[in-house]
Amino acid sequence: RGKDEKYKVRMPKLWMVREYKDKRKSIDDVERNIFKLKKSSEEKSKKMEKEEKFFRETFMYDKEIRVLATATAGCSVPSQRRVDLPVTAGEQLDVIDAVQGHAVICRNSQGRYGYVLVEHLNFR
Repeated sequence: RGKDEKYKVRMPKLWMVREYKDKRKSIDDVERNIFKLKKSSEEKSKKMEKEEKFFRETFMYDKEIRVLATATAGCSVPSQRRVDLPVTAGEQLDVIDAVQGHAVICRNSQGRYGYVLVEHLNFR
């Protein structure tokens, strides 16, 4: 029994070392995935810049873009025109500017800008 107990004590140490190596490998894999995410975020920022440029040209908006409030869409609304923002129910929107009438200029999470009727928004 004395010899068996010695071996049992040693074996878990070896297993712990192997598990540690496996964990290190998985951590390295995760770090590699982070670099892939950075690429997509760069592409996303370029797309958002393009959307902002289109917004400024279309709406003739020369002021600084500031978020006045955040709102949640109450229902899904397809866009009728290019200047209207298609909205899905429960989507978070940033209110950029209040325009005359019943519409506000909003930005969605993809960076698109457009008019949304106040009736379709729930403000917090």
